[in-house]
Amino acid sequence: MLTRRHFIATGAAITAFAAHPAFSQEAEVPAPEAPIIPADPLAPTLVTLAGVVPANEIHMDPNTFRLYLTIGGDQAMRYAVGVGRPGLYEPGSFFVGAKKKWPSWTPTPEMIARDPGSYERFKDGVEGGPNNPLGARALYLFQPGRGDTYLRIHGTNSPRTIGTAVSNGCARLTNEFVVDLYDRTPMQSRVFLYPRDA
Repeated sequence: MLTRRHFIATGAAITAFAAHPAFSQEAEVPAPEAPIIPADPLAPTLVTLAGVVPANEIHMDPNTFRLYLTIGGDQAMRYAVGVGRPGLYEPGSFFVGAKKKWPSWTPTPEMIARDPGSYERFKDGVEGGPNNPLGARALYLFQPGRGDTYLRIHGTNSPRTIGTAVSNGCARLTNEFVVDLYDRTPMQSRVFLYPRDA
């Protein structure tokens, strides 16, 4: 069971991505007899890390727009992501407290207050589907003692936003690839969102 004490201890360690050297260097794992086709730069990629990390953890570096799902030993799946814009991105230690397929979405009161022109019309929520801002899948980030943080790792049908800092604090992957992450990530998985460089 994940405890508040555990998250406080691990959260204190998240002061810089460099504090976790396993992610400072990585190398792609070549596929045996891989076909010669142009690679999709957003596609999940199996990588070898510079050190051993427990399996089933998500580590996200907002400075490189990369998210890693560890699969045990020194290997991880690497995903390209979009992240929260300055002032809205929240680093810290979390866990996956819920998972939803084609989730519904309702903007938070803070989002509506910040930009009523964009969000007021959605105050009653949007049903799940291809036009929903949370996309095909969503992982809901929780913290002990706080519960749902309203931070999500979710899909998007706007690939142009991957590799940018434009969201209201959440991390986004393309709809195609968030399904891959969703299927691989167990409930209660630990999630580490590292700080942005100053």
